[in-house]
Amino acid sequence: MKKYILDLRVKSVEAVGGRYSLLKLTHDEPLPEMLPGQFVEVRVDNSPSTFLRRPISINFVDYEKNEMWLLVAAIGEGTKHLSQLKAGEMLNCVLPLGNGFTMPQSAAQRVLLVGGGVGVAPLLYMGAEMKRKGFEPTFLLGARSAKDLLEIDLFEKYGRVCITTEDASKGEQGFVTNHSVLNEKFDMIATCGPKPMMKAVAQYAHKAGIECEASLENMMACGLGACLCCVEKTTEGNICVCKEGPVLNIKKLLWHL
Repeated sequence: MKKYILDLRVKSVEAVGGRYSLLKLTHDEPLPEMLPGQFVEVRVDNSPSTFLRRPISINFVDYEKNEMWLLVAAIGEGTKHLSQLKAGEMLNCVLPLGNGFTMPQSAAQRVLLVGGGVGVAPLLYMGAEMKRKGFEPTFLLGARSAKDLLEIDLFEKYGRVCITTEDASKGEQGFVTNHSVLNEKFDMIATCGPKPMMKAVAQYAHKAGIECEASLENMMACGLGACLCCVEKTTEGNICVCKEGPVLNIKKLLWHL
């Protein structure tokens, strides 16, 4: 897909739970096509200690409103600066980068989308696109507690939502791999979130013989495969996650070996 460097205008910045912010961005021209699972590289201006662009998953695209959403966790200096942007300010983005999740080919295929923390971000757009194409996903979302769950009301628009929290404040207690929904039969799994969670999901899918893709969150400074920050060992040798991922079939990964 063609890549663009665009100055996007901030329409709004909304607080979403404790340290998370939802940035809604627009452009004077129609936004380019973007696939669920792809990401953008954001330039952080006016932040003296932030030299490199920040990779952020595409949370949602609303082509009617010409909006792209980014869900940002304000953890480091760069992301804290992004969360403090104001409506009307500009944000320079390189997009769309990487590859996306594989869409189901038949309505008979049952698809489970598993996310944790800010890693739920690309699964919202995936679920929305599945719904638009006539598929009904099941979401399995995990967090430490109810206050850490993100965009649940939006996920519920596109499919059934199952929840786990470590403190049992909402849904079933435990990790996503402890949820009773895994007793059901699924044909495909897509996952994004903390690496230990994705590894556990991948191991479950491997044992159950379920096709599974994971969206890796390696450090990606350039997004073009030039800086080699995001190298991952795979069954086919070392690859740059930003270029050959971030979505990879778990058969290529070493997590289940």
